This record gives sequence, C-alpha cells and structure tokens, in this order.
Amino acid sequence: YLTKKEQAYLEEKGIEIIRSHAKDFVRQKLAPANPVNDGKQTPMHGHPVFKAMHATACCCRECLNKWYRIPKGQELTEDQQDRIVKLLLA
Repeated sequence: YLTKKEQAYLEEKGIEIIRSHAKDFVRQKLAPANPVNDGKQTPMHGHPVFKAMHATACCCRECLNKWYRIPKGQELTEDQQDRIVKLLLA
C-alpha cells in the first residue's frame, strides 16, 4: 500500500508525470542486460513507482525472470519496457 505521502505525491504530480517516472525507472533500473546492483537497485519506498515495482515483481532482473520468464543478460526491448510500465500503472 502507498503511504499518505506517496498518495499525495501521486495526486499532486498526476498520472502522466508518474508514467514518465516509471518509464525512466524501468529504462535505468531494469532495461540494461546487466543492471548495476541487480537485486538491490529498487528502493522499497519513497516513490509510488518503487512500491509498484515490488508489488508486481518488476523490481529486478531476477524477479522478471522468475515471474515473467524474461531472460537475464539481455537488454529489454521497447515493447517489454512498455508492458512493464503498463503493469506498474495498473
């Protein structure tokens, strides 16, 4: 669940800004074939998208592989990144 602070942030920024943040986080933290600090790169709190990443098992390449069978060691395609963003926003 989102904290009151995270809920307020989401309401203040609006869904399009949050979508933009989600795209950036996915591109930076998940899209590389071998992300820096994989498994520890996504904080547990501080942004609504971080909570969504953990809630949907989209927080690291290990989880993406385990739950969605997205292979580790390969850069995510644009389509894969878009699908992850859609899942995070759902």
